[in-house]
Order: sequence, then structure tokens, then C-alpha cells
Amino acid sequence: MEYVRRTFQADVTSHYQLPYPDFILHPRTFGKQSKSSRNLNSRDVTVIICLSAGMRIPGFAAKMKYISLVILVVQNASLILTMRYARTMPGDMFFSTTAVVMAEVLKLVGCVLIIMCQYVGFRACTQHLYSELFGNPMDSLKMAVPALVYTLQNNLAYVAISNLSAATFQVTYQLKIMTTALFSILMLGKSISRMQWVSLFLLFAGVSAVQLESTGATSSGKATGEKVETEQNPLLGLIAVVVSCISSGFAGVFFEKVLKGSVASVWVRNIQLAFFSILLGLISMWTKDGVAVSEKGFFYAYNWVTWMTICMQAFGGLLVAVVVKYADNILKGFATSFSIILSCIASVYLFSFHITLQFAFGATLVIFSIYLYGKPARPTTTNSDGMKGLPTKISETGPSKLKGEKGE
Repeated sequence: MEYVRRTFQADVTSHYQLPYPDFILHPRTFGKQSKSSRNLNSRDVTVIICLSAGMRIPGFAAKMKYISLVILVVQNASLILTMRYARTMPGDMFFSTTAVVMAEVLKLVGCVLIIMCQYVGFRACTQHLYSELFGNPMDSLKMAVPALVYTLQNNLAYVAISNLSAATFQVTYQLKIMTTALFSILMLGKSISRMQWVSLFLLFAGVSAVQLESTGATSSGKATGEKVETEQNPLLGLIAVVVSCISSGFAGVFFEKVLKGSVASVWVRNIQLAFFSILLGLISMWTKDGVAVSEKGFFYAYNWVTWMTICMQAFGGLLVAVVVKYADNILKGFATSFSIILSCIASVYLFSFHITLQFAFGATLVIFSIYLYGKPARPTTTNSDGMKGLPTKISETGPSKLKGEKGE
């Protein structure tokens, strides 16, 4: 067991990231300090970091990567399948606008519970939330923009999944990779490589192949390749999923821009986002289904499938936010690819989906494009004679560097 001692300036009233990865200092850490030190606003804090065997063994990180891969695959595939089943099962249909509101309510509760775990006592948590949410109203108001777009996206997702098969929706929804890349270029000034441009072209070609088959059929259950009880409109589903992808790309990039320009934690931002999403979701519900909700009730036709869909929407994103710490772009690309394959296989058995040659070709293009887009560029170095050479080996930092600094 190895220890490293570090002294730095910290504000005991806030949540701080230590100068080392995987270590977070928050007010709970000060519970073992003396009473006088806890009353100070700031002080020099000496932190003893334990370099446990689990951190230094590469197998631990590899194991977490595989666990993250499984979680991402299951979350991506099961959400689409449960949404499709909930919208096509026989019987009375629940109001999708109420489901969107309930998902945001559960997300809000989940984020509040996470912040409560970071603070000692209910009073400290409420004071922190009040200062973050109402201390700077204009800063909180920024989240109204992505909240509006996310509310539109979530409602359109129900429209799309109601008119497209689960496999078709899963493939077509990958257009959000293209819209996110385009908005990143326009709003964040990012640049993408030539290979990524090629992957985006392949993505568009693959989605087009899948959708041409879907929209070329009739507007019955045969159009989606599934045996369903409700009438389908593939063209309406296509329009809904495309607009949803555009909304997802814009909202995601805008949210990233807000996060990079502020000191608030991602959980506080999610609380702000959920708060505005609930308000906008209620307005959308009242506009679209206000009369029907007043007559039949907010939870009309809710069953265990509906609640499972809502919980997966609410907590799935929070779960991904936690496990994505161990997942790089390649792993996320594999997770998306596997989820597409899993959705197609599950749709064959659950919804009698028929996989045609054209669909298989389009889905393969989409999967290959996801792999290309997440593939990192090969770094090159320049030799003393100005010629490009192979990448040089990067010397180890981290634990090896910390060993030499013990006792400072």
C-alpha cells in the first residue's frame, strides 16, 4: 500500500475535484476534521491518497470496461424494445406526453438523491441546491433552451417508435451522430477528420437504405415488417425520428457548451434541465392531451411496461453517465453496434420482424460507420530531419511519478 501526501487550498463549502483522477473531495471529507477547521471557509487541506492495488492493476480497468460495455448494450437495446412494445401492445394506450413528464420527475428525484449523498445533512444539501438553482437565475435560465428541445425530442421519439419497427428506429436514430457532429462544428468550432466525414456519409447511406425499404411498403403492419395491432405510418415515423435526431444533436452540443462554461456540477445542471423539462412537458401535455387527461386521468392505461419504459428513460441516462467514465469512443461505438444487432434479433422473436437483404445491408453500413467514426486517429511524430515517423512511446506518469514524490 502506497501513500502520497498533498496540500492544496480548498473551499470546504463546495465540491472539489482533486488534482488526481478518481478522487473527489466534498464536504463529507471534512467530517473527521476538528470542529474549528470545519467552521473555516477555506484552509490548507492535507490529503493522503492511498494508491490501492485495484487502481494500479490494469485488470481492474479492463474489467470495468467490459461491465460498461454490457450495461451500455442492454440499456440502448432494451429501452427501444420496451418503448416499441408499450406503444404496440393491445388494449388502451397511455398518453405519451404524461410519460415524458414522469420520466423527468424521476430524473429530478434521482439527481437530488445523488447530491444528497455528497453532503452531510439535509440542510447543507438544500442550501447548496438553493444557491445553485436560485442564486443566479440567469445562469439557470440557460437550461430552458435544451429543456425545450429535449421535450420535443422525447415526444417525437414516441411518435417515431409508434410508426417504425424497433430495429428500423434503432438504425435510423443513429443519425444523431451526424447531427451532433455538425452542431459541434458550428457551435463549438470542433473539426473532424476525413475518415469521420467518410463515416458520416456511410451512416447516411445506411439509414437511407433502411428507410427506403420501410417507406416503400404500405402503411400497414407489413410496412414495418412486424405483426402489430395498430396502424403504422412509416413516413410520419421517419419525419419524427429525423427531427428528433436534429433536436438531440443541438440539445446535446448546447448542454456541453453550458457545462464547459460553468463551474456547476453535471448533477446540478441535470436538475435545472429536469425542472424546466417538467414545466414544458406539462404545457405540451395540456396542449395535446389536456381534455383527454382531464377526463381519463394522468395515469390512464399505465401498466408495468409503461413504468418500466419511464424508469429506463429516467435512470438509463444517469446510469450511462456513470459507466461512460470507463468507456472510450470505441467502446461506445461497439455498444451501439451490438445494441442494433440485439434489437434486430429480439425484434424477430418478439415482434415477428422480417430481416431483408436491404435492411441487413443498410444496418451493416451504419454499424461500420459507427466503428469508423469512433476510431482514433493514429498519432505521428516528426523526427529531427523533419520526416514523419512512428508514434513514440509515452513515458508513464501517475503512480510511477507519484512514487518519487512521496514525502514532499
